[in-house]
Amino acid sequence: MRIGMALNYSGGFKETVAELADYEKAGLDIVFVAEAYSFDAVSQMGYIAARTERLEIASGILPIYSRTPTLLAMTAAGMDYVSDGRFTLGLGASGPQVIEGFHGVPYTAPLGRTREVIEICRKVWERERVTYEGKHYTLPLPADKGTGLGKPLKLINHPVRSRIPIVVAAIGPKNVELTAEIAEGWEPIFYMPEKAADVWGPLLAAGKAKRDASLGELDVIAQAALYIGEEGAGLLELGRSMAALYIGGMGAKGKNFYNELACRYGYEKEAEQIQELYLAGSKKEAEALVPQELLEKMSLIGSEGFVRDRVQAMRESGVTTLNVTPLGRTHEERIRLLEKVKELAA
Repeated sequence: MRIGMALNYSGGFKETVAELADYEKAGLDIVFVAEAYSFDAVSQMGYIAARTERLEIASGILPIYSRTPTLLAMTAAGMDYVSDGRFTLGLGASGPQVIEGFHGVPYTAPLGRTREVIEICRKVWERERVTYEGKHYTLPLPADKGTGLGKPLKLINHPVRSRIPIVVAAIGPKNVELTAEIAEGWEPIFYMPEKAADVWGPLLAAGKAKRDASLGELDVIAQAALYIGEEGAGLLELGRSMAALYIGGMGAKGKNFYNELACRYGYEKEAEQIQELYLAGSKKEAEALVPQELLEKMSLIGSEGFVRDRVQAMRESGVTTLNVTPLGRTHEERIRLLEKVKELAA
């Protein structure tokens, strides 16, 4: 089981990256760099590539709408080049509030676009002259939609790898099935190992039944806050605000994927109340309704024995990469936490 970490640079990006070298020595395998409507992730990942030696670097995630498929492929090939083959392309649909609100692009056909983007990326990395006729993307652009001067081109450079791993962030049923079919990795959110078989199992099985054997086994990437020690019980509460934000406020009523996931986990009543309160501006009241069980089961916070059992539960449910957020107060304590969870996951 690999140990990953999402880059959190609230204390300063360069300062955080300077610490990554120590995390790398402590056994960290992969770092994920987010891109929502903050600074772009690509410039940051390039900086990380220059400051690390072994650590894998993943976008977590690049939205499929804000770049053309070929630019996503070029970016991934460029990142793989500057990192000497250490890059993973994390993709996702994001949501309509960001895509239409910040990028001004219609949030349409996320499943169809995801499939076509991935197919085009792999053509680019194989250095084919790229021609593609899909429902959402056509390359070259047809004459009646442009100047008529477009022609099939292939990537000038020779990529370090002709197959760069692709991870898709997905929680919707059809998107999870698609991911299991065509991607190297799957990154869900709010992962509860005890409910994984019921909520995700049939979808993953349906996708894997159509999976090309050359893709290998699906890398399942679960996120979890990490603290090992009896004094860490209160740290569970830190997860309330984020859970309430996603379940209650990350999307409109009837168009909130995270709220739907909470319902599929069996928290229909709580999910409805959290959303009502959050959208009405009562954020603290919404946070108070986040189920304690949800916070506990998707975290790695507790005694060493508890965390060992949680890691085992993650492994038994199919998790192959643990994407942890170490909650130590100091850099040295966070290193200790990484070393310990690495040992428990071995």
